[in-house]
Amino acid sequence: MGVPARRDPDIPLIMTEDLPGKIFTVSRPEDFQTSALAIFRYQAEHNPVYSAYIDALGKTGVKPAGITEIPFLPAEFFRNHKIITEDLPAGLVFESSGTAGMMPARHFVHSAALYEQSFSKCFELFYGDPSEYVIAALLPSYTRRGNSSLVYMMNSLIGRSSREGSGFYDGRLPELVRNLAEAKRRQEKIILTGVSFALLDLAEKYSPDLSGVIVMETGGMKGRRKEITRGELHEILRSRLNVEVIHSEYGMTELLSQAYSAGNGIFRCPPWMKILIRDPQDPLEIFKSPGRTGGINIIDLANIYSCSFIATGDLGRLNEDGTFEVLGRFDNSDIRGCNLMFG
Repeated sequence: MGVPARRDPDIPLIMTEDLPGKIFTVSRPEDFQTSALAIFRYQAEHNPVYSAYIDALGKTGVKPAGITEIPFLPAEFFRNHKIITEDLPAGLVFESSGTAGMMPARHFVHSAALYEQSFSKCFELFYGDPSEYVIAALLPSYTRRGNSSLVYMMNSLIGRSSREGSGFYDGRLPELVRNLAEAKRRQEKIILTGVSFALLDLAEKYSPDLSGVIVMETGGMKGRRKEITRGELHEILRSRLNVEVIHSEYGMTELLSQAYSAGNGIFRCPPWMKILIRDPQDPLEIFKSPGRTGGINIIDLANIYSCSFIATGDLGRLNEDGTFEVLGRFDNSDIRGCNLMFG
């Protein structure tokens, strides 16, 4: 897919060296927009797939005045294309779990250090220093793949914890129950992160008293159980695990950043990540006001060497305070616009 070079004089030559260190200091909306527009100009020129997609939309050379005018690349492109800028080498390649009959998404990550910086700063922003927690993980469908971005993140956080009882507990539920009980007796702070079906297995088979423990679901039944709503899942887990709220993590193979919910399915982004909601009837149109339900578009400034502007297959709603809710998936998550390049 040849794309002619068309250097934008507004892009500083040192931008790719300079910006990664600055995106995690973004705090004001105007700073976020300035960084997002700079990254857009860079990726529109140097990311061959994104550039070709922009061309196919008839927006060649577009210079958005604001973030709502930026074209968002459908997440499905990560299933069929190598999304990376300047043909840079990939330090990591993450792959989604996918669904039956579908090609998994693959994310070619140029800088492992940038990913580690992103998820570490995000965790610290919402929960503090991971060394202060016992961190346990129930991610059986992910650990078996060996190329999961979630497992990579959790492995790093568990390593920084280094507390007794921290680790992965796939297939070791009785040991998990014992170790969590011991950590509670030591009055330690505890986080238990798990995929939905694994947390349900724990709740239904053992019903341990996890009062005081942060229980965090990462979504997904992965074909192991009948799909239920997040509200139904949380109600079962709250009741069976004796916790007041269930936390949630919202991340994707295609992203380097995560949003977190401290309960009730209300998610918050770190300052370098932003959610926009697109019109489900016109996927190139962004809703200008909150409160409406539509497709979730994500700006992830940490994705500078990939694509920072992704249209997901998730349905959601943006709230007045900038928080958002994930309400489900499109029945057919092939977003209109994909066929411009898929063949």
